[in-house]
Amino acid sequence: MASQISHIVYAKRYFEQLEAGKVECAIRLDKEEFLLGCVFPDMRRIDATIKRRDTHLCFDPLDLNFAGLSSFRAGWKFHLYCDMRREDILNEYKFYELPHTTDVYNQPAKDLEDELVYDEYNNWEKLVNYFNNPPLAETGLDFDPASFYLWYAMIARYIEKKPDDKSIRTFLIKQPGLLKEVDGIMASVRELRQNEKVKDILRKVWREVV
Repeated sequence: MASQISHIVYAKRYFEQLEAGKVECAIRLDKEEFLLGCVFPDMRRIDATIKRRDTHLCFDPLDLNFAGLSSFRAGWKFHLYCDMRREDILNEYKFYELPHTTDVYNQPAKDLEDELVYDEYNNWEKLVNYFNNPPLAETGLDFDPASFYLWYAMIARYIEKKPDDKSIRTFLIKQPGLLKEVDGIMASVRELRQNEKVKDILRKVWREVV
């Protein structure tokens, strides 16, 4: 699984491939709604009423066929597809055999990947504005809409600039399930930054995910 900046960069790659005719899509996609959907599933991290099965086990088969879906739900499905593809790619490169890559639920590697790929997306300001005022999407799930708006406000703050120790820590602290792990995560991020092989592999994922 990837973190939020990486998912946005994966989506950018998908649209580039779509425009180049290298992938096909059965529906006309609204890019902003697609991006809204592609970072939705991890909202469960701030709302205990949402279970992982509610957001991560809801599309079968898990592929790039978006027929019959809204742009938001297509982005949601894309998130899950990319989580699967990312793991396949990392396993092909034997990524998890490298030191600290499996620390704290693999979270440090996700945070470092966000840092490494941030510059591959070039319209963050527009996306920050959109996430600060998102339309409430139809998800089929029963949760307090306040969680929806909080999640996107958190992401908007996180993506304002290239991640660093301070912004990564701030984003993690707001996720209750990770609160006690923050110091360990940050220590592992710093260790991973020193490993050129780790960084080389993480930089490859967004190019290979679609």
